Amino acid sequence: VQLQASGGGLVQAGGSLRLSCAASGRTFRRYVMGWFRQAPGKEREFVAAINWSAGTTYYEDSVKGRFTISRDNAKNTMYLQMNSLKPEDTAVYYCAADTTPATLGYYSGSYYYHGSYDYWGQGTQVTVSS
Repeated sequence: VQLQASGGGLVQAGGSLRLSCAASGRTFRRYVMGWFRQAPGKEREFVAAINWSAGTTYYEDSVKGRFTISRDNAKNTMYLQMNSLKPEDTAVYYCAADTTPATLGYYSGSYYYHGSYDYWGQGTQVTVSS
C-alpha cells in the first residue's frame, strides 16, 4: 500500500486548506484511514480518522468544528478540509492507513493511536502565519 499526501502550503490564520491522500490498493474501501500531524520538537499527534464506510469520523478536540475528514472510496482518496486555521495547526501532516479490516475482516485497533496504522504517507507541510 502506498499513500501520497498533498495539498499543504502556507496560509494566513483564518484561512483554509484541503489535504488529499491518494492510496494504492484494491481494498482501500476496507481500510481505516487517519490524519496525524507533527510539529517541530513535538510528538506525532492524532488529528482525525474515518472508518471504512465513512459512516463514522473521529477528531482531536482542538480541531472539532474546524476540520472535516472524508473519503471517496471510488477514487481511493481521503481528504482533510481544514478551515479557520490557527498558527498552532502548523505541522507536517501525515496520512495513514490501517489495513487490518481488509485482511482480518474486522477492526481491532484504535483510531486515535498511531501504532494501529501500518502504512504512512510521506507528509505534507502546513504552515499557518499569524
